[in-house]
Formats: sequence, C-alpha cells, structure tokens
Amino acid sequence: LRILVTVTNILGHQSRESTLHHELHTEIDIDATPEAVWQVLTDLDRYADWNPYIVSSQGRAEVGERLTNRMQPPGGKGMTFKPTVTAAERAASFEWLGRLGLPGIFDGRHRFDLAANEDGGTVVTHSEQFDGILVRLMRKSLDTATMTGFEAMNAALKARVEANAGGAS
Repeated sequence: LRILVTVTNILGHQSRESTLHHELHTEIDIDATPEAVWQVLTDLDRYADWNPYIVSSQGRAEVGERLTNRMQPPGGKGMTFKPTVTAAERAASFEWLGRLGLPGIFDGRHRFDLAANEDGGTVVTHSEQFDGILVRLMRKSLDTATMTGFEAMNAALKARVEANAGGAS
C-alpha cells in the first residue's frame, strides 16, 4: 500500500509539473552574418520601426539590465512588461526573463540564439520557456497568438536585417 501511495504521489507530482511548463520554438534562416542579425536584434530603440510583435523596447542588451517591452500579440491585447536581461553574448545569444507578478505565477524566458550556417548566413532560433501556475490556462493562447507573434517577428527581423546588410557576403 505504501508503494502504491508513493507511486501515485510521484505520478501526480509529475503530472502537475508538466502542466506548469511549456515551450515555444521557432527557427528562421537569415541571409546575413550573426553580427548583422545581432545589430538589429539588440538595437532595442528601433523595434518600433520594424517589429510587429514587440512593438517597442527600451533599455540595453546587457546582462542584469531591466528592459521595458511593449508586446502586441496578433489579435490580442497589448501589454507592457519589464524583463531582466539574463544573457547577452555578442552575435550568439540574447535572453530575458519576464514575470507576471511574483515568481512562479507566469514566468517567461525569451531567447534568441544565432548560429552561422555554411553559406555565410545565420540560423536564428527564437524560443521561450514558460513556467508557473498560469501556464496551463495560457497554453492555447501561447500556441496560437504568441506563436503567430514569434513568426511575424522572425519574418520582420529577416526582412530588416537583409535590407540593412544586403545579404551575406
């Protein structure tokens, strides 16, 4: 009986844990160097000029800095949030952690990884890990509106970088 109770508790805990975590993952190839992508991605003051998802951003792309981002999901209600930059490795990775209220309610670790590809361009991996008690309730919206926002941002980033860089050389 004790073994059954222990197994039931473990399975119940794992089930709850899985509903408290969700990830989105996108990739796009950009015909420009990682440095060129980095320049556009971290020029936060110019997000309003090209970014349809994070329509404005203020701050510096430096670890420990606090950003002020205005997000406008397609068909959704816009919101302003103030994440903290947790990674900023030039031409390689840029990440921030945002929270809704206290830790564990709804946390989002938003990340961009830049990797040079064989033809001189860049593969941009744009992802986010969500954790917290509201994740289960938000999952459908994350998989639809948020994912659509990521894809729109990726396409706009590609257009902006390639227009600025004139393509990879």
